[in-house]
Amino acid sequence: MLISSLALAEHYDYLAEKFKIGYAFLRRPDLADLPVEKIELEQGVTASVQEYTTIPADEGKYETHDRYFDIHYIVAGREGFHLAPRDTLEEKIPYDAERDITIYHSPETASQVILSQGELIVVAPEEAHMPKMIAGEPCMVKKIVLKVPVS
Repeated sequence: MLISSLALAEHYDYLAEKFKIGYAFLRRPDLADLPVEKIELEQGVTASVQEYTTIPADEGKYETHDRYFDIHYIVAGREGFHLAPRDTLEEKIPYDAERDITIYHSPETASQVILSQGELIVVAPEEAHMPKMIAGEPCMVKKIVLKVPVS
């Protein structure tokens, strides 16, 4: 699954070597057993193992990253994932270069997808996203978030 605009899909090479490093990591048979931690891979790619309970939309935040693509992969559970074009949102918290994050006010409308075990979504810097949303009932999620450098 890749949810994106046609313009971004044509602009980025989602099968470049640095993406393949991340995809190969996601093929590991022991993902469910990994502890919560950040793992350094190759070519600046990192994998953050996360565990949490999904939250209501009014507790979430839209975010973007300038230096990295995000790849969110669900190891266990399911979550709602909201998306909106960055250039349509009003900035709430200015860019923090150290954390590579900008926070936005929630838009009136946004795309939504439900990610289940074994599914992933690739998010480009131009796409604001709000992960961790309840999809039906709150549930525990184990997720790997890959950070893939833009350049």
